[in-house]
Amino acid sequence: MKKVLYWTPRILTIVFVIFLGLFALDAFEGDQSLIKKLGGFIIHLIPNFVLILILIVAWKHEWVGTLAFIMVGIAYIIMFWGRFPVATYLIVSGPLFIIAVLFWMNWVNRKKINHTPVINISSGE
Repeated sequence: MKKVLYWTPRILTIVFVIFLGLFALDAFEGDQSLIKKLGGFIIHLIPNFVLILILIVAWKHEWVGTLAFIMVGIAYIIMFWGRFPVATYLIVSGPLFIIAVLFWMNWVNRKKINHTPVINISSGE
């Protein structure tokens, strides 16, 4: 169970980054030059780069992942409120909130493991 709790938020984040990356492919539509299309593609991938940086930090510091993924989810809702149907907010922010909860659960679990009292057999304490 510990390994599942450890790996689930990390794998979900990677899957979510790939999912968001699919939306960046629309930059290649249109009549613009390849250079402009590549520029648009890179700009569309900025949120992915931010999520990857958060994941790198959260890999060792789960509390950072908890706070950061909650903030990114809330920021998305605030920045784009009213532009899309409610389902869009659930599809984008929902996984971010789930990932945040999973990082929090992993952090709490690790704190419990690290603070478990050790019994010294040789002294009987």
